Amino acid sequence: MADAGMEATEKLLTALRARVRKERLEDAAQVKNALRDILTDHLAPLEKPFPLGQIKPLIMMIAGVNGAGKTTSIGKLAFHFQAQDAKVLLAAGDTFRAAAREQLMEWGARNNVTVIAQEGGDPAAVAFDAVNAGRAREVDVVMVDTAGRLPTQLHLMEELKKIKRVIGKADGNAPHEILLVVDGNTGQNALAQIRAFDAAISLTGLVVTKLDGTAKGGTLAAVAAGSQGVRPIPVYWIGVGEGLNDLQPFVAREFAAALLGD
Repeated sequence: MADAGMEATEKLLTALRARVRKERLEDAAQVKNALRDILTDHLAPLEKPFPLGQIKPLIMMIAGVNGAGKTTSIGKLAFHFQAQDAKVLLAAGDTFRAAAREQLMEWGARNNVTVIAQEGGDPAAVAFDAVNAGRAREVDVVMVDTAGRLPTQLHLMEELKKIKRVIGKADGNAPHEILLVVDGNTGQNALAQIRAFDAAISLTGLVVTKLDGTAKGGTLAAVAAGSQGVRPIPVYWIGVGEGLNDLQPFVAREFAAALLGD
């Protein structure tokens, strides 16, 4: 039901059978506890704390397919970072979708965060201006939003590469973090997205949204297993609801327990 995929499921079941035999587990509750431990160990490589405060300004580029919850996640992250006394600047790099700029401006207003934006224009130019503005204003975090795109839209994937290159021109070491926002309900489809975006812009982390939905995010078990040629990219945050506080750091043990309905 959690849609963990064939490869991850077989790997986990093989480990569970071995544990049941070795420890002679006979009770259903014991078997479930053993599975939770195995799943926790399996997901552990994806658990990594976000490096806030190590670089100033920390420049983040955020990508994803249409409707994954990218702009909303940026708003929640701005709230999250400010709660840790970080000064945040947002860049409205989604010049493609009608009202995307206004949506980000609304999040900025709600969080009292400055948003760098242009009417129409080139998203790479917006990103370039934002990095320079972030340095001039001595902010802690610059987050660059990008237009939602499908991996099959090759011209838009090329545009993402250009945004990354231009950010690098503004700051030689940037972007420091390149995050992909993935809808937790897309199941195994998420693997193809992760693989394609990683090939284009070398992802450093994932934000998995909408895990209060039905698929329960077993996709992450597939990511940890390296299924379909995906490498185990860290999951920094998971979205478990609509509220500002509903973007939570990924913790393998808590996630394993939730996946098993504990």
